[in-house]
Parts: sequence; C-alpha cells; structure tokens
Amino acid sequence: MVCWMVQVMMMMTLSFLISSSQGKRDQVLYCSACKAIVDELNYSISQVDPKKIINVGGFRINPDGTMTDKKVPLARSQTHLSELLDQVCDGMSDYALYLDPDTQVKQYRRFAPRSGGNSADFPDFKNFQFDGPEASSALKFACESIVEDLEEDIMSLFSKERKDVRDQLCNRVSDYCRGSTHTNEEL
Repeated sequence: MVCWMVQVMMMMTLSFLISSSQGKRDQVLYCSACKAIVDELNYSISQVDPKKIINVGGFRINPDGTMTDKKVPLARSQTHLSELLDQVCDGMSDYALYLDPDTQVKQYRRFAPRSGGNSADFPDFKNFQFDGPEASSALKFACESIVEDLEEDIMSLFSKERKDVRDQLCNRVSDYCRGSTHTNEEL
C-alpha cells in the first residue's frame, strides 16, 4: 500500500513538472533560434543567382490548347524555400551562447564564418560560451520547433522580398523576442 502511494505521488509530481515545463520556453534560446532561422534563410536566398527562374502553376490546358504556367525567381519560390526550411536547423551547430561584454545580454550568435566570408566580422571568441553538444542540440530543437509551428508563416514572409522579416516573424507572428532585451541586435 505504501509503495503504491509513493508511486502515485511520484507520478503526480512528474506530471506537474512536465506540464509546467511545457508552458515555459527559454526566451533567449527561442528568440535566438528565430533570429538565426531568419539570418540563415536570408543568407541562403542571397546565394542563389537572381536570374534563375522556375516555372510554377497548374497543369491546366487553356481552351486554345496551350498550358499556362508562371515564371518566378527560384530564390523565393515555394519549392526552394521548402528545401531551405528542411535544412535550416542543421546550421545551428555554428551558433553558441554569446555574452555581450558591454550590456551583459546573452543570446546565441553565429561563431563560425560562412565559406568565403570575412572572419573579421565576427566577435571575439572569448565572449562565447561553448557548452558542448547539449547547447547546440537545444538550439537545434528550438529551431525545429519553430519551423514546425510556423512553417506557413515563414514561407509566406520569405516568398516576398521584405526588409522586416526578422521583426515580423520573431516579434509579431511568434512573440519569441517580444519584450526581449536584444530584439534589434544582430546575430
């Protein structure tokens, strides 16, 4: 009888901990992941030749026997954006927790330069906290959660060329960065 009561108490405690942890998301982690998604997608889109176009549209035949299709730039096409979204979270291993020496604000930032990039553009490594694979996998998990939850919004925002995608996605659509001390800072 005592064993059964202990098990019931443990189950109640465990369910309480699980339910309370699901409602709270680490704002630094999710805000940083959201901003990283925007930056990684913007970078990937910028690497596509703007002259490349693809045909999209239905396979309906017009009354005159011709087929109507539409040509759109590859970089912002639904097909290309979908491929980018499938891979965007793989790049989270290039990010680590960064402590701004002036403001003491923590956020995940890219520490690895992109191929062909200028390594002088990156902050000093001494301000990064490399906490091993756990931190990287937490950021990747947050990224995957955001992509899963907001895929349609991300596709919609990136299909048009907009300057305020980061603010739209991370502050207005998702609230991940709303009220954050680093909403407008670069990653």
